[in-house]
Amino acid sequence: MEVLVYLASHPAEVVTREELERDVWHGALVGYDAVTSTVIKLRKALQDNARQPRFIATIPKKGYQLIAPITHPEDEGKPEANTHFSSETIDETQQKPHPKPKRRASMLIAVLAGVVFFGLVWLWTTIPSGSMTQPPGNISTLPPSIVVLPFENISDDPKQEYLADGITEDIITDLSRLSNLLVIASNTSIKYKGRHVTPEEVGADLNVGFVLKGSIRQLGKSVRVNVQLVNTKTGFNTWAQRYDRNVTEVFAVQDAVTHRIVEALSVKITNREKQRQLLRATDNLKAYDFFQEGQRLFKVSTKETHVQAREMYRKAVELDSNYGRAYGAMAVTLTNDFRRGWTDTPVETLDRALVLAKQAVALDDSAPQTYWALGFVYLTRKEYDNAEQATEQAIKIAPNYADGYGLLALINSFIGQPKKAIELNDKAIRYNPYYSFEYLVTYGIAYYTMGDYDAAIAALEQGQERNPNAIHIKLPLAASYVRADRQDDAEWVVTELRALSPTASISDLEKTIPYVPELKRAFLADLRKAGLPE
Repeated sequence: MEVLVYLASHPAEVVTREELERDVWHGALVGYDAVTSTVIKLRKALQDNARQPRFIATIPKKGYQLIAPITHPEDEGKPEANTHFSSETIDETQQKPHPKPKRRASMLIAVLAGVVFFGLVWLWTTIPSGSMTQPPGNISTLPPSIVVLPFENISDDPKQEYLADGITEDIITDLSRLSNLLVIASNTSIKYKGRHVTPEEVGADLNVGFVLKGSIRQLGKSVRVNVQLVNTKTGFNTWAQRYDRNVTEVFAVQDAVTHRIVEALSVKITNREKQRQLLRATDNLKAYDFFQEGQRLFKVSTKETHVQAREMYRKAVELDSNYGRAYGAMAVTLTNDFRRGWTDTPVETLDRALVLAKQAVALDDSAPQTYWALGFVYLTRKEYDNAEQATEQAIKIAPNYADGYGLLALINSFIGQPKKAIELNDKAIRYNPYYSFEYLVTYGIAYYTMGDYDAAIAALEQGQERNPNAIHIKLPLAASYVRADRQDDAEWVVTELRALSPTASISDLEKTIPYVPELKRAFLADLRKAGLPE
């Protein structure tokens, strides 16, 4: 509050950290991050964004500037009463006279009122419905929470980026298996790759208590891994370690890091979880490299890169015939080929995917990803009970597995349980706050199935903004437009869809869309009305 008032009392000025420490902290000895932490909290309360600020702008190497409009009660109604300062247009070195005492008092009242208002808005939008009536409980009973930031590759070889990414994801997977630890998903963690952010900023952004950050450097057959576990509230290291090992021992380093995190956070683990922590997807570093390259290609998500990714997975299993995750990844690429019409032999493709997914689970039933792959194949085959059972097993193995909750939500949407789907998707995004557009597709399908077409359109339009070329967004969006009596919009979306996939048709969707029969009939009828050809 004092920092906000101080900024408001210096309109259009860039206020330095030294001035804030001198006049707000009154010269008390404080850590360098005291000002930063306070500004982060202010931005969170005001729902501001440091990269696109509306209230407080950071002026690099200088300080902070209040850029929001300031209204003075005694000037209300006058044209000049509202002043808006932009950090892009103000001369940062220009000094303004301090407000007179009377003006400063009125400004304080205005700022206090504004803070109260935004505080109430923030509480209203962030506290779940009904939670205001619940007793606060003992906060110490809440499990510790952590995000593993992408490990930095400080090797000269850019190819080692795969190894750094793989270590990051594997540590996240290992920690996600622990029921007494809240772990943020890798899809969210990757958003911080290449960005210089403090643990305090990440903690405020994701509402987590700890950040694991690290780096890896490989020189010949040697590898050095540095890791730090940082408390986001204090900014201090809870634990730090450097490992100098032979590159073939990198998997042992991952295990050691996971073990030390569990110890440092005093996480209680069950006997079953202890046994799973001892299991490793592969001990073959070359196979691991091929798998990680396949993962990179798969994320590009084109017909060509799917073929290339499968080749990488195939090379991985040639080196390690027991590499369950590689078999599961191959199954997922084949299933996507079926769903997107990228195969001339759809029945054989989906049958092959099922064989590979079952083989993945048989080889590695400790990895949630293998069960996820099996659930995904079963859903595409419209074997709903099997799909639910496999996906629930993935979540049982890894209670923090965001994609598991997301797939279970999608299954429930397609079988006509949209309320349950929305609840599951809500849970998924708790573990994956920077969720992909796929989560928005799931929301859209659930709301469409529920009959809330406005909500479906809002979710799907947001998803389309993130990925304008994804066909599986456009299908439920066109159907939702039809139900919302927005025929022109529906026809336009189908026109876009046909431009991306000229062969898209009702008959193809009849085979591939995994709705239960009665819901499928209604969905296809809406798409016919939108103009999708037979």
